[in-house]
Amino acid sequence: MIDKINIRVYGCAVKDKKVLTLFEEYAGEPLMKFPGGGLEYGEGTLECLHREFDEELNVKVDIVEHFYTQENFLVSRFKENEQLLTIYYIVNIVDEKEFLILDPCIEKTEWIDIDRPDNPFPLPIDKIVFDKLKEKFL
Repeated sequence: MIDKINIRVYGCAVKDKKVLTLFEEYAGEPLMKFPGGGLEYGEGTLECLHREFDEELNVKVDIVEHFYTQENFLVSRFKENEQLLTIYYIVNIVDEKEFLILDPCIEKTEWIDIDRPDNPFPLPIDKIVFDKLKEKFL
């Protein structure tokens, strides 16, 4: 039975037809994902995105535009009682010289080509967003 909702906010940092991705392990599974995370009580989506980039990667971001909000019902892959709602923004990193992985769960970061033939994201909404990035930036 679904009795919780988990709102997730992510940033798509795009430059030179590449998008920033994080590699981390979550619940024993290796994940490739966009930077971002869970909305906290009393926080707006933009505040969440600024906090997540600061906590994970030690950088400030300019939020360019809202990009995508999940449109379909989705149960969390990791918690069967939780409904997910994901929101994505296009962002620019203000000063890449400040870039430093602060979150110990993040194994590495990588700028991946948007024009690659495959879609490398394992999570279903990230897959949709990557395809939409191809439409927008190619």
